[in-house]
Order: sequence, then C-alpha cells, then structure tokens
Amino acid sequence: MAAATARTASAVTVPKHIVVVGAGIQGTSVAYHLAQQRSGETSTKITLLESQSQPAMAASGKGGGFMARSWGDGSPTQSLHHVAFDMYEQLAKELGCTSYRKIPVLSVAPSRDGKSRNTPNNDVSQLIPSWLDGSTGRISPMGYGDDTAQITPSEFVHAMLRHAGNRIQVVHGTCVGVEMQPVTDESENGQQQKVTAVRYSVSGADDDDADSSSIQTIEADCVVVSAGPWSCAAEDWFHKGKLQLPMEGIKSTSIVWKNPSSSSLPDATALFCGENNRFGTHLEVYPRPDGTIYICGIGGSDYISRDELKDGAFREVCNANDARVKAAMAAFQEMSQSYQEKGELERSQACMRPCPPDAMPYMGAIPGYEGAYINAGHNCWGIAWAPACGLAMSELILEGESSTIDLSPFDPCRFTPSLKGSRGRKRRGASVGEQW
Repeated sequence: MAAATARTASAVTVPKHIVVVGAGIQGTSVAYHLAQQRSGETSTKITLLESQSQPAMAASGKGGGFMARSWGDGSPTQSLHHVAFDMYEQLAKELGCTSYRKIPVLSVAPSRDGKSRNTPNNDVSQLIPSWLDGSTGRISPMGYGDDTAQITPSEFVHAMLRHAGNRIQVVHGTCVGVEMQPVTDESENGQQQKVTAVRYSVSGADDDDADSSSIQTIEADCVVVSAGPWSCAAEDWFHKGKLQLPMEGIKSTSIVWKNPSSSSLPDATALFCGENNRFGTHLEVYPRPDGTIYICGIGGSDYISRDELKDGAFREVCNANDARVKAAMAAFQEMSQSYQEKGELERSQACMRPCPPDAMPYMGAIPGYEGAYINAGHNCWGIAWAPACGLAMSELILEGESSTIDLSPFDPCRFTPSLKGSRGRKRRGASVGEQW
C-alpha cells in the first residue's frame, strides 16, 4: 500500500522512550504494536499515560465492539476496515479473547403502531433471533457474518497489556503538556524542535489549580497523543494555536441487559434499527457471548465543544441520561416480548466519541517537531480500526512510514475550523447507524 510521507524513512532514529498518551483501545494498540516490533530489543521503553484508574475506562470500556470489513469500501478508510478486521480474528486467537466472534446483522424497521409484527422472507427468517419476538416492521439482511464481527473492547485492551507484560509500563496521570528543545542541527534533521519530556498531573490535580509539586515529568524522546476526544488539547502543546485539531465530543448513553435465561445464551444476531419516532431511538443491538445484550443508538446525544474537551469535560465522570435509558428500554422491549417479560438491566452508562468535522482520524507526525505524533479522532469506528491504527502508527514511528495503511488522508494538519462533514456509522458510504 501507499505510505504516508510525514517522515523520511532514511532519516529514522529509533526512539529510546515512547510515551503514548491515553490507554484506551487506540492508545493501547499503538503501545502494543510498538512493543511487538521492538520485541527482544531492550533499548526502547514504552509508557502508557492514562488519566483514569485503569485502562479502558472511557469509550473502550463502554463501546459495543462492532466491526464490519466492507462498510468502508470506496472511502479513504477502506484499508482501516479491511486490515483491522483481518487482524482482529488472528489477534483474538493469539491473545485468548473469548468475546470475539463473527455475527450476522439485520436491518429492522420499527413497527408503526407498536403492535403489528412483520412477516419476514424465507431468506431472512433463519437469521432472526428468538428474542426478536415482539412488534417490528420490515426486516432485511445487512450481513451474514462473513464480514461483520464483534469483540468486547475492554477485554481486548487488557489482553494486549497482559501479552506485552513488562514491555509496556502504565502510569496514571493526566497529560498537561510536552517539553521540547531546539534541534541542534536543523539542516540535517529538518525539524525545529524535538520532544524531551511529557508533563502530567497526578490523580486529583488539574493543571489550572495544581501546584508545581503535583506536576510530574516523564523523560521521553517520542510522544503519541491518543487520548480520544481530549486529544484536541494538543493544539496548545504544539505550535501554540497554529495547529488546528477541530474536535467535537459526542456524549451518548448505552445500556446492557442481563441474560434472562440461566440455561441458554441469546441468539447471536446484531440489529441495526430504523428511526423510531415514538421513542427518539435508532437502536444498535449487539448480543454478546457472555449472554448480555449491549444497546446503543438511543438518541439524545450531547455535543461537547473543543474548548470544553480541553478543560477535561466528562473525562472523570460521564453519567448516563436516565430519560434515554427509559426510552431505549421501552423501544427494545416493544421489539422483544422475551425481554419485556423477563428483561433486567445490568447497567446503564455513557461515553464520548471523538469526532473531527470530516469523520476521519488524525494520524501522523506533527510537522515541526521531532518525535511528536497524534492518533486520535476515530469517530464511531475507533474500536473497529484499533489494530490497524496501532500497527500503522508503530511503523511510522519506528520505520519512518507505514507500509500497511496510507496515512495521507488522515494528515493532522489537513483542517481549517470551518470545514464540516457527516459523522455517523456508514456502510459503503450510506448512513446506517447513529448519526448524532
């Protein structure tokens, strides 16, 4: 594949200490693939800097984990879909992840009156799960399980860290800046400054009100900003406002149902449901191998501005919207008589997705700096793309270019703040999921 041209491969110096900011599935994947490529080498240290008490506490601990190989076909993200989908199947085996499986997908229109039930065609009936026994409209196939799959993202994150062992160190704290110094020989390096350390506040101390004793530094010659929606804070760490990383956080609620049966598991078919105007929902329903059913797409999302994200909005606490929980329960129980009679919620929760205006991630080197990178803004596909992003970024850092993914469409400097675009889950360019 074509490679990004953010760095010159012949001029690569392998970093001695790489700090990845953010221990969600994206940041952990970057750290994991760096560790894999440097396996057997003791000269490169890898640190994950995480603001929460443990990895995968934000969207990576609350996301659905759906992936679709062909749904990005014809778009700049096609290779991310393809490469990551294929990697997941192999990595799940290597890492011992029990939540990975291929899964068929149905498109389900809601019933107009909440009472009638559609009679499906014969080619669809074999895919209909037994728990979809309530009121529905038209049902049609979206995938037969050959190019759609699922994984519980938190399991994958912790499996990567277990497998990497002491090759990755996790440090708890919130990144508040990056220290640099001028490059001594600009004619040779072609860079103005190089990374020397990462600054972070210890747990419970914010950058604005913490005294100097609460700010710690990690000496490093390479930093990868991969902190989800909060990555836009890097605007203030590099170029002092000249680097524009427009980002909006989409805060959405999701729910998880307990298994109503003690003797069987829910049939494994995922649903993408149409807009239900009576409840304000467009449910995405994912039964999991552990017997739970995860549901998102329940509407009522909140839009968090770039300035709010820079201030750390919802980084520590991100609560569910109780009104949307009730709406989602009602919409799903209308579709499922089984869960109307015996259904019980295991939990309700909320998280944020990082959304640049064009729904494409920021992936690459930050110009003007030696050892500065960003891998963020992956929209609603961040979990699905994680292995490919981690591999591509590790290649870029260690080899000077990615031979796996063409990173040029994801140039961190591509934006002006006025540009806007669509931001939802798509299947071959058509909107099929939550569009916010």
